[in-house]
Amino acid sequence: MTEIQNSKPTYDLEERTFQFAKAVRLFVKALPKTIANIEDGKQLVKASGSVGANYREANESLSKKDFLMRMKISRKEAKESAYWIRLIHETNSLENADDAQSLTQEANELKKIFSAILGKSK
Repeated sequence: MTEIQNSKPTYDLEERTFQFAKAVRLFVKALPKTIANIEDGKQLVKASGSVGANYREANESLSKKDFLMRMKISRKEAKESAYWIRLIHETNSLENADDAQSLTQEANELKKIFSAILGKSK
């Protein structure tokens, strides 16, 4: 499927969050074209892209307060991504169910990484 599933984890979070958003887009492309999947897919695409976008913004932050806020948004969007993936997975008979599971795992790992960064940054 994706680089997330087939490769060892990358420790460059900018690249890792990019690969996550890319894998989500490939996953959504393969979904059956139902009204629910189209709407849920839109939400998932937005949330997954926001994870990396806000992480990059955090890296360029102008203050510690701005950094913490962006990291919290990245964590929130990773959690939201996991929600949409689960909803899509549990409401479809997916041929790519393994992809849904690996994407959920990656979203949860990213959430934990952002939580750890936040914990050490306070």
